Formats: sequence, C-alpha cells, structure tokens
Amino acid sequence: MFHAILLTAWTVFHLYLFRHVSSLPAVKRRFRWFALLIMTAICWTTYFLPGWADGLGWRGTARTLEYGTMTWLGTIFLLFTCLFIIDLITLFGLLFRKYLAFLRTAAITLGILLSIHALYLGFRAPVIREYEVHLAHLPPQYDGQTLAVVSDLHVGDFLDEAWLAARIKQVNNLRADAVLLLGDVFEGDSPEERKRSMMSLLRGLSAPLGVWGVTGNHDGHGGLESTVRFLEASGVRMLRNRWVELEPGVVLAGVDDPRGRGPVADPADRIRQALSGRPDSCATIVLSHRPRGAEVAASAGAGLMLSGHTHGGQLWFWPFSYFWGLANPLFAGESAVDGMPVIVSRGAGTWGPRMRLWYPGEIVRIVLRSGAKVPQTHP
Repeated sequence: MFHAILLTAWTVFHLYLFRHVSSLPAVKRRFRWFALLIMTAICWTTYFLPGWADGLGWRGTARTLEYGTMTWLGTIFLLFTCLFIIDLITLFGLLFRKYLAFLRTAAITLGILLSIHALYLGFRAPVIREYEVHLAHLPPQYDGQTLAVVSDLHVGDFLDEAWLAARIKQVNNLRADAVLLLGDVFEGDSPEERKRSMMSLLRGLSAPLGVWGVTGNHDGHGGLESTVRFLEASGVRMLRNRWVELEPGVVLAGVDDPRGRGPVADPADRIRQALSGRPDSCATIVLSHRPRGAEVAASAGAGLMLSGHTHGGQLWFWPFSYFWGLANPLFAGESAVDGMPVIVSRGAGTWGPRMRLWYPGEIVRIVLRSGAKVPQTHP
C-alpha cells in the first residue's frame, strides 16, 4: 500500500511539473513539447531503477540510484509545493495572468533554492538541543542529572557506519547519566550484515545508568524481533511495555511502537501496561516512539514523556505542513499535556531523501530538576 501511494504521488508530481514547466514561454522557445515529455518520462522511470539494479545483485549501483531517486523525490516535492502555492494565489491561472509566467518561474527558482538548503541541512551534523525539565517527585539528590536522547537515527545505506560513529561520539561527549534511544535506530530494509557491522559501534555508547531503548515503526520493517536482538546484543536494554527502576525513586518506562494506523496506532493500552505496578510517588519518565498517548501517561502520574517519529516534518512546507500538524498535534519541541512535560525530538537522521528544511537534525540533552518550577517574575 505504501509503495502504491508513493508511486501515485511520484506520478502526480511529474505530471504537474511537466504541465507547468512546458507552459513557460522561455521553455517553449528552447524545447519542443514532445522533448519535454520524454525528459519527464525518463525522470519518472528512475523510481524503478534502484529495485531493478538490486534485483541483478548490483548493490552498490542500487544504492547510488536510490540516493539519486530520493534526492529527486525531495526536490520535486518542493518544486510541486512552490508551484501549487502560486496556483492557489492565482486560482490556477485565472488571476494575474499577465504575471503568471514570472510567478511560476519564481516558484521553480525558489523550489531549487529550497532543495539546496534542505540538502545542506540534511548533511549537516545534528545539533545538540538542550532542555531543563522539573520532574515531579524527583529525589533532591538526583537534581542536575542529565539524559542524552536520540531518536530516528535511520542508519543504513545512506547514513552509514562513519555517520553512526560520529553520532555516538557526539552522544558520549555529553557525558549523560543515561542514554535513551527512541526508536528507528535502523532503516527498516537494512540487511542483517549491515546491522551486524553497526553492533560494535553501538556498543560504544556508554552511560553510568545504562543505554535504554524502545522500538520504532521502521524497526519492524526488516523483522521486529531480529532488530530487537541486534539492539540488545549491542548493549541497548529494550523497554517493551515495561518499566525499570533506573535508580531509587526514578522509574523509566517504555512501549513498543504499535506500527499501524487508526486505533491500532494508539499506544494507550501499552502505556497503561508499561506503567502498571510501579512504586508509588516515584519520578516517572515514559519513552514512546510516537508522540501519542500523552494524556494516558499524564493521568497515570508520569512526570515526563519523550518521543520522536515526526522528524519535525523534515521537509516542512505549507500547505502540507498544516495537515501534518493536524495528524501530529505534538509535533516538535517541548509542550505540556495535563501538566506533564512532553519533548518530541526532530530526530538525528533522515528518512528517504537526505534533506531537511528549516531545521537540522538534533540530539537532545535534558537536565532534570527536582522540585516545582519557580515562575519567573519581571520588574
């Protein structure tokens, strides 16, 4: 189903771009209509080339082709979006007809510039995003302890061993008391030999209170249990709908990603299961790959929820960003649900095109504080 949707969008983007580019006077003077159609068709067929090369056993060629295809997907999406905004402004060419060619040319130029900017941010190292959280019931002796939170690494063909080694160095340099992985460590279709090569690198993660993790939706693409075994063999202690006492008075709970849509994707029952039976009046941190079920966690007495999954939109651009925001009300950054802080990471890696618009990837550092937050007063 996913590939059918992606291929449909791919086709629509190409037809839309062909229609608009072929209408520009400057293009008409230089290219015949049929030549443009042939070029569009060639671009469209690149969708199938990585799979064809992989089927022939040309793994390196398939990887290169897939990288090019994904980059073109991100670029054509931004071109489509810029042109679509112009169509909305001009009522699909009914208004401002005198300036239509100029506006469409400007939209294409903007789309290209945004694509270059997105590639720059996609290749940039993740930034360290810092938060200070007053965690309910945190014993005073733990005030000032830190957490390193990493979500959506998506290591695989595009984000390889060298990239992962650099991220592990970033995390270890934070010298956090605990390292928390919020799912999607591996890209779902990564072969087992690639995962094995990552294991020794992941073993390099270290923290006094351990390295803990939960599963993400991509972790199930290549076989969930296989991915979990690789992570546990790498020294990551997986929290699968359960809790542990990280230290006296501090509970860390985590849930498996439900992997699905609609009611199936609601992690409420898993959160209830993960939090049941824990000690009373303890500081509780919940790890959930998707930022859903926060109300349940808050009502159960959790003091902090950490999530990822959204990538901060990755290629976040209106008007599609509006609908993405509706689907993910807890989208990025820090918010509060029924008084409980919720932090949603934009993720360290990328899915699909190695592109990010507006914001780079991030690794989150959290400083925990005991006691209630004191409101600041201003003279």
